[in-house]
Amino acid sequence: MTNTPNPQPPHGTDFPSAHDPLLFTPGPLTTSLKVKQAMAYDIGAWDAPLKSLIKEIRDGLLTALGTSQAQGWECVLMQGSGSFSVEAAVVSLVPTHGKIAVVTNGAYGQRFIKIAEMAGIEVLPIVFAENQPAEAKVIASMLAENPDVTTVGIIHCETTTGLLNNIQAVGEVVNSAGKTYIVDAMSSFGAYDIDITNIDALISSANKCIEGVPGFGFVFSRKALLQASGEGSWARSHSLDLYDQWIGFEKGGKFRFTPPNQVLLGFQQALREFFAEGGVAGRKARYQDNYQTLIAGMTAQGFVPFLETEKQSHIINTFLCPADDNYDFLTFYNKLSDRGFVIYPGKVTGSECFRIGNIGRLYPRDISSLLNAIEGVTQDMNFDPSHVAISATV
Repeated sequence: MTNTPNPQPPHGTDFPSAHDPLLFTPGPLTTSLKVKQAMAYDIGAWDAPLKSLIKEIRDGLLTALGTSQAQGWECVLMQGSGSFSVEAAVVSLVPTHGKIAVVTNGAYGQRFIKIAEMAGIEVLPIVFAENQPAEAKVIASMLAENPDVTTVGIIHCETTTGLLNNIQAVGEVVNSAGKTYIVDAMSSFGAYDIDITNIDALISSANKCIEGVPGFGFVFSRKALLQASGEGSWARSHSLDLYDQWIGFEKGGKFRFTPPNQVLLGFQQALREFFAEGGVAGRKARYQDNYQTLIAGMTAQGFVPFLETEKQSHIINTFLCPADDNYDFLTFYNKLSDRGFVIYPGKVTGSECFRIGNIGRLYPRDISSLLNAIEGVTQDMNFDPSHVAISATV
């Protein structure tokens, strides 16, 4: 499999580079040329410029969330992929003898459960189908029946399918029940307005809707919750101890262990571009345009979405694989990749699917180019996109 230059002409400083494929994935994703260029420097782990950089990022992320330290919120950066930050939140913010109820309707909810179980935390799974958003009334009932639950975890945008959970409605019942509420907003932070009124902790990553590169994630937490975790020695991991990581930032302005310096430099530029685009409102508008262009084009070609429109986010979309003897996903993937377009395999239980992301430094023109490539590959492979094995609503 080879990656040839993207067939589109460069479109200004937003263009990744003449030889980069376009990544229609949920992350890593296509980044701007300026983000790449920002990483081409060395910086010392103990130097004042790095401390200033970390502070700018922490403060900027709080601003993006719509809050600040003065309002009782903290932002803790954590080395590693987004899953490291999810694990850091789970092993640090659930009380020593606590019990967590995890709302799941996809692979990432199941990963949330596995993290808690491997940390020795008692887990109450609240399971919905992969095409069914979480229902607040069901969660309220489960919490009433299990008063020993201390914490509730949920995925905002379940990247398995692109399904969007109503975290505000769920948060209201969690708050009414007096439980701590942890939201995995890995794929949604920066692209959706998030009301944090009933949220106690929220998790995301550098290589999602802020459009940085992989290397660190971050956990927003109410300061009182972080302090309680430290005072109670809740952490079940040394490296992933959020409280100790937070103290390191507050007292010394730096990571406890080796910092991802180049990633931080790239993210600083990405965060500045995020605000220059208009913050959440600007980014949301562009991703919505991408989504509408994608859905209109794919359905016009005959491809069948896995989710109904009202359940679908504008982050990533899942399509059912054609049940046609001439269709093979790996061939389909490779032929698109050879044209400079990278999509994503599916992860739905019992259904053959593939996914196309709308996030990253992508515009409707890029979606249109992808659609043209898909049409060409479909004709080349001679399969019928509308011939699917199961209904999208099953």
